[in-house]
Amino acid sequence: MDVLAQRAEDEASARLAANVASYALGVSTDVILRLKRGKRREAFARQVAMYLCHVGFELSLQRVAIAFGRDRSTVAHACHVIEDKREDDRFEFWIRGLELMLRRAPPSHQRRTPEVLR
Repeated sequence: MDVLAQRAEDEASARLAANVASYALGVSTDVILRLKRGKRREAFARQVAMYLCHVGFELSLQRVAIAFGRDRSTVAHACHVIEDKREDDRFEFWIRGLELMLRRAPPSHQRRTPEVLR
């Protein structure tokens, strides 16, 4: 896969992770994906989305950073924040459910419109 195709796929993965975080936390996907840090609640939703993208899609920190328009160290910090919160059993249960949703999503190169909808 060429670099541009890989980047497009990574950005699609980031958008899906942001949509899941948006649904779970009630923060707009556009707010999660924008470059401005925003309020604490918005920043946390973005951290969740970056973590889900890293863990759910097994993307490297660098690829997640590029997909979200952030620095690799920012993504590393987000992952550490979420990992630390996983010590709470309720948070662990919640984040695990979100991870499972993303892990069950088909890779973007395998997605296609079902015949019945064509």
